[in-house]
Amino acid sequence: MRRYLLALLLLPPFAHAAPPEQQWFTVLLDGRKIGSFESRRDVRGGEVVTTQKLDMVLDRAGSRVAMSSSETTTETSAGQPLAFRSVTQLSGNQTVIDGRLRDGTLEVSVRNGGDAAQRRLPWPKGALLAEGQRLAGLRAGLAAGTRWSVLTFQPSSLDTAEVRNTVQAPEDVDLPGGRLRLSPVEQTTLFGQTPMRSRVWVDAEQTIHKLTMPIMGVELTLLACDHACATAPNQGSDVFERTLMPSPRPLDRTELTGTMRYTLALRGGDATLALPRTDEQTVTRRGDRWVVTIRRHAAASSEAKPTPDDYRPNDWLQSAAPEIVQLARQAVGDATRSDERMQRIEAFVRRFIQTKSLDVGYASALEVAKNPEGDCTEHAVLVAALGRALGIATRVVDGLAYAPGFAGKDQVFVPHAWAQAWVDGRWQSYDAALPGFDAGHIALSVGNGDPWRFYAGLDALGRLQLEQAEAIEVTH
Repeated sequence: MRRYLLALLLLPPFAHAAPPEQQWFTVLLDGRKIGSFESRRDVRGGEVVTTQKLDMVLDRAGSRVAMSSSETTTETSAGQPLAFRSVTQLSGNQTVIDGRLRDGTLEVSVRNGGDAAQRRLPWPKGALLAEGQRLAGLRAGLAAGTRWSVLTFQPSSLDTAEVRNTVQAPEDVDLPGGRLRLSPVEQTTLFGQTPMRSRVWVDAEQTIHKLTMPIMGVELTLLACDHACATAPNQGSDVFERTLMPSPRPLDRTELTGTMRYTLALRGGDATLALPRTDEQTVTRRGDRWVVTIRRHAAASSEAKPTPDDYRPNDWLQSAAPEIVQLARQAVGDATRSDERMQRIEAFVRRFIQTKSLDVGYASALEVAKNPEGDCTEHAVLVAALGRALGIATRVVDGLAYAPGFAGKDQVFVPHAWAQAWVDGRWQSYDAALPGFDAGHIALSVGNGDPWRFYAGLDALGRLQLEQAEAIEVTH
């Protein structure tokens, strides 16, 4: 869910001749109010400053998680990027990213979990911020059938996404303030190879009045309204149950210590679902079904070897921080082999995070080191960071894991995260939040621990259907 919240800030503001200085939206999930969205545009001399702020509260299996994100972009009146600031807060964990362009180079400062880092990056050619995207929409116009694309820069993740737009025929839309005649625009935002679809409704001046996007089998909706409407008390919405994938039968521990074959379907028949192949997971497409085979023990690697980035610290895996280095040394003791070191790290993190809680939205490894609390994501990022601190390439996996019982449900696969490390020439998984990795883990995406980069597979939550689960024997 948290990745969708940041994705809302990526949707390009539509152009109009006289943009409103401020707009308010109420945010609904499955028809229940969960937050507010504010958009402000200020012209200061020859510069345009656009600020978008999103506040949301979700109930997750009985725990309330507050999330907020804001982005402020500064551009010339012609839409040339100058600077930006991104602030995200998840249950008290804050990340602040400041960026400024100088002679085609992006100078960035990132503060996360008490850690601060500076870097210089090349600005992606053709990438636009809010005002540049607005002007692109103005040039395209609203004639039905019009198509155009923009390359958006994402301050929250410091990368880009292509947004493809298609204008539809006007239609009547009911809003809190009454009915309006609006033009729907279909949007597809490409995160790597995985698309995120949304729809916005705009008036003749191209002001947005409504936005919808599917999330975990339900619909997230933004409706333009006044300040009182947008900031009215939230109703709360617990959609966590919708992310659970029922198993067609109970799976016993003996089966899960071997190899499992799963047949999966996506309700709605979306052909864009892409499941990753790893040294433990093979994927075969059969019509509108996916056959996924999971081995408890990784096979000889068929994947690419680690890149230099798989060894380096980043904003979420601060493996060079003294606190992380100290914990890594404490965890492995006198172990020298990479496999034994990772096994000890897995066991250490399982003990170290004593407070197992869903109250933490998403913490970085350094935040977990200082405050050992959280769920599977906190376990995963800490395992990955401790491995990197010892020179072992690691990454973080998002997916589903089998649970005999969870949140009042029996025999389900639940959203989960774990770590992988490059050990003995292959990527092997380590799960400190559970007793360990087994064949009950289905990977949906693989990345570097940054929550905003893990879009792949998220939309499948709540829509995946497991039709068959069988234990198989592997011959060598």
